[in-house]
Amino acid sequence: MKALIALILLVQLPIHKAVPAAPPTPLGCDDPESEAAAEVAVNYINGHSHHGYKFALNRIEDVRVVSQGPSNDIMFLELDLLETKCPILSPTPLENCTVRRFTEHAVEGDCDVKLQKLDGTISVLASKCHSHADSSEDIRRICPDCPLLACLNDTEVLETVSAALNDFNSRTTGPYLRLLEIGRGQIQYHPAHIVAVEFAVGATNCSAEEAKVNVGACQLLPEDQSNFGFCTGTMVKDLSQNLNVDCQLYGHQVPSPDTPLLSRVFQPTSQDTSAGLAPSALGFTNHNLRLSHHNPLASESSSSEILRSMLSAKHVTKRAVAEAAQHDKVPRPVGFVPPTPPCPGKIRHFDI
Repeated sequence: MKALIALILLVQLPIHKAVPAAPPTPLGCDDPESEAAAEVAVNYINGHSHHGYKFALNRIEDVRVVSQGPSNDIMFLELDLLETKCPILSPTPLENCTVRRFTEHAVEGDCDVKLQKLDGTISVLASKCHSHADSSEDIRRICPDCPLLACLNDTEVLETVSAALNDFNSRTTGPYLRLLEIGRGQIQYHPAHIVAVEFAVGATNCSAEEAKVNVGACQLLPEDQSNFGFCTGTMVKDLSQNLNVDCQLYGHQVPSPDTPLLSRVFQPTSQDTSAGLAPSALGFTNHNLRLSHHNPLASESSSSEILRSMLSAKHVTKRAVAEAAQHDKVPRPVGFVPPTPPCPGKIRHFDI
């Protein structure tokens, strides 16, 4: 009898079915966690770039998270960046750097970054970037007379850089400055023919007066005394050949162990015929990021194959989103507010 009663009670007990765990909510591009990861990524990219200018975040295009276990996630970010006015050597914090306006012939960077979030700490495992200037046609539509980017080895650009640096060295009482690289060259033809240049310089172990005697003996200062700077020059190409130049030295900076100084990258000499430009920069209008970097200190091995697949899929994703928006003709109820897509995120500056 007791066994029968126990069996009846057992049958009457409620059956608790295992409820499958809900899938995690996809991380949105404008979520605080995504923005925190993007900030780490942009700082990493700027910290490992050795040419041109610092880049600022314009938009988070996509974010994907793959769990590796408790408190251990791998994050993949697709980022759109914009060139700022701060040279890569400038000590100015990125948040104080001004993004170039669209009409200044903006340069956009596309980056794919793999990160790890381990116990709340985000670190970069690998990154792959490239950059390109906006098309001349886009600039002309908005501003027909705005100066356009010229090739870094354009004859007028090289002549203006040489004239500007010689002019400054002839007037300075400080160290003789040597060209490291040309950052930008822009040429305007209307209403006046104007060439504007920007270039990085390094102080040498000679004074400007000593350089007049033997410029070939003037070498960049050693790393423990290095002093880099940045110059801008403008030449009006008329009978007056009016030239304006301004140079600013940043003072000695101690680099981080994994961030080489420009002096290790460039070894300009008095025999340079390319104005100190790295060969890869010749013929281009801007210094392409061309950054592909694997963090040797990362605790999780890098995956260049995944980065390459992300890069190729990025343009497909953009096209699919645009096509879906174009064909979405389904009638909506009055007052209907469609859910905000998690990605792409907001544009912080302007779209190219």
